[in-house]
Amino acid sequence: MQHKIKKTIGIIPARYASVRFPGKPLVNIAGKTMIQRVCEQTAKVHGLSDFYVATDDERIFDHVNDLGFRVLMTASSHRSGTDRCAEVVRTLADKEITCVVNIQGDEPFINPRQIEQLIHTIQNENTSENIATLIKRITATEDLFNPNIVKVVPDSTMRAMYFSRSPIPFVRGAVQKDWLTNQTFYKHIGLYAYRADTLEEITKLPAGRLEQAESLEQLRWAENGYAIRCGITEYESKGIDTPEDLSGM
Repeated sequence: MQHKIKKTIGIIPARYASVRFPGKPLVNIAGKTMIQRVCEQTAKVHGLSDFYVATDDERIFDHVNDLGFRVLMTASSHRSGTDRCAEVVRTLADKEITCVVNIQGDEPFINPRQIEQLIHTIQNENTSENIATLIKRITATEDLFNPNIVKVVPDSTMRAMYFSRSPIPFVRGAVQKDWLTNQTFYKHIGLYAYRADTLEEITKLPAGRLEQAESLEQLRWAENGYAIRCGITEYESKGIDTPEDLSGM
């Protein structure tokens, strides 16, 4: 059932305690912090009524506040950015909010058009799903077999059938170097848009066997019957997970 969109907001989860890169949101990248760059890119997006940084750290809170962007303190116990987004929606208690976009806080050069693509995907009049995400065609064999790059198989209606760290589908009868010429593969771009009521629902779900096996929270939603609409993007997405990822920036 299609729900009328009243207000769409963006939320940028940003926590300080990263195992691989502590303090990541405040790292300096060519004169600006990472979180500042994400906020500045998000501010260029058409289709968002507002956006907020959601953090659990006073240093990040004060910094974002000093920059003049909206920021809210959230609990430090959240297991994912999705849970942090849900707390923000509860805190705002704005019944006009019907759609929420979860924007990665570790992609300082995210293209605003990519976020707009996701908004269009969730708001499209032909979209009945309450969760949407983006996918991009894989063109390099090393990406296909990299377990840190999540793969996704959509069905003929662009609903996600499965997400995996393994290359899917398996191409029987072909050597691995020829897989890309025998089949179309997609990687998952880690942006999500949710209907606000669905966001609240999925945060109450217990971790499932598929999520535990792959360490992918979207499998928890899929395992519980939530359909995820996929939009195809041509824009690349580059997250910063370790200090080494900053080399050359």
